[in-house]
Amino acid sequence: MKRVKDMVAEANTQVRHAPAAELHGMLGQEGVTFVDLRDPRELEREGMIPGAFHCPRGMLEFWIDPESPYAKERFQSGDTLVFYCASGWRSALSAKVAQDMGLAKVMHISDGFSGWRESGGAVGERPVRK
Repeated sequence: MKRVKDMVAEANTQVRHAPAAELHGMLGQEGVTFVDLRDPRELEREGMIPGAFHCPRGMLEFWIDPESPYAKERFQSGDTLVFYCASGWRSALSAKVAQDMGLAKVMHISDGFSGWRESGGAVGERPVRK
């Protein structure tokens, strides 16, 4: 059986990633979209990075594929997409999937939202989904 930790480690060899403390400066930059992959309950409980786009992990492939009936234009914007989850595991796998699906400018926060908070990153409330 291939273990999740091995899948995460493999994804990290193939996608760009950095700890949250190194990515604070990207927040609010033109052409950069932070993508929160966490479950809605996590967002309600902990908040999220201000201005981030929420994409539940289970919908990622459907929202990326422009031919899917669920496609979201946000994924076709050409922006650099900075994926994050709670600790960096879901985001590593998501960045790899996005890259495999043809999105070139993807990366993830290796220590996740918890690293973001611990390093003093801004935290806002959950926005209304668009």
